[in-house]
Amino acid sequence: MRPPLFTFLLLAAGAAAAAPLDLPSAIRRALVHSPVLRAGASAVEAARDDAAAARAAHLPTLELGARAVRTSEPAGAFALRLDEGRLGAADFDPARLNAPAAVGGIGLSALLNLPLYSGGRAGDGERAARGLAQAEEQSQERRKQQIAFALVRSWFGIRAAAQATLHAQEAVQAARDTEGFVRERVAQGLLLEADALRATAFRAEAEARLAQVRGLLGSTRAALEMLIGEEVDADAIPAGATENDDALSSISEGNAAPDRPDLRAASLRSSAAQAQASAASGALLPEVFLQASAHTLRSALDQGTTWTALVLGARWELSLGAVHTASAARARAAAAASSAQAESEEARREAQEARFTLDAATARTAAAREAVAASESARRLRKARYLQGLLPLTDLLDAELALANSQALLVQSLLEIRLARASLQLARGQAIEGVQP
Repeated sequence: MRPPLFTFLLLAAGAAAAAPLDLPSAIRRALVHSPVLRAGASAVEAARDDAAAARAAHLPTLELGARAVRTSEPAGAFALRLDEGRLGAADFDPARLNAPAAVGGIGLSALLNLPLYSGGRAGDGERAARGLAQAEEQSQERRKQQIAFALVRSWFGIRAAAQATLHAQEAVQAARDTEGFVRERVAQGLLLEADALRATAFRAEAEARLAQVRGLLGSTRAALEMLIGEEVDADAIPAGATENDDALSSISEGNAAPDRPDLRAASLRSSAAQAQASAASGALLPEVFLQASAHTLRSALDQGTTWTALVLGARWELSLGAVHTASAARARAAAAASSAQAESEEARREAQEARFTLDAATARTAAAREAVAASESARRLRKARYLQGLLPLTDLLDAELALANSQALLVQSLLEIRLARASLQLARGQAIEGVQP
């Protein structure tokens, strides 16, 4: 006999497996599983490191060096003996100066370089790198919104396909009942064989539509499984795509410009490009720096000298390439500004188009509901009159087909409402279905 704890664990595991998958959980799973977001996170980390490296440009740099040298070159040998502090009177003998013996030594050095002025390159470079890092962060937020939208599209696609499957199954059952009834009447000699063939063809068409929607359900489920990275139970997502079964975030009205992460990213990239142009122009100016160094050169551990140096210097490197580089940077800054403006205008157009689509889908859904109600009434009336022998079979089959078409229209319209609403939220930069990524 199984212990009570083991039985309890089995029941708990079964209940967990059968638990429905809600939309917020599905979105969060997709955000964790997405390889696009993992790649984006690495890009954000790299951009932040670039910004940190740019900030360090203001700081002094330390250069450590070591060398081992041996030479018989006359000037080098004389200088080496001088640096080692072992130059004597005999070293001034012309014969020894002209043909010295090989001399060697080991030296260490440390050089501290402090930039004092660089034409604004360091500050502009830091601002550019910081802006690019912030832009990458905003781009990652936009990628999250796009993943959430793709999840919503698959989620409600499954619900719509499941609802369409239910309608198709009902249509198949109705077609089979009609076919059975007609064949009984044919066997009784009350109807022609042509009526039976017509009923059989109608039933086959209904089964073909059922197979089609089942295939659609399978493909949409596969898309959802790819997004969340795990299998989805057939009963985990309820059928239907009604427009008010979940709490939805409000969608702002009016013609205000959308507030989207990708638009903020474009603005940040434009500012970074301006800073890069300033840095490139600063490269045409001189640099001023302060250097402090310490050196030692020894022929043995207990023999040698140490000396220090302090230098205040300037460098001015001029080249035609630097002029063209500055010109190219200014052109890229202008292009980035134009691109940001174009993206803003495109975002406004996308929001307007999504609003029009949502309004159209809402009107279409109202008409589809009316069509379904009328088609159901028409089918009931025609079926009753057909059973009474007052209408031909074709009228009944036409009513069945009209109902199937109106039900399909309603399911598609409801799906379009959800997708249009999510598209509008995406276009305006709002949380998709009220779920914060």
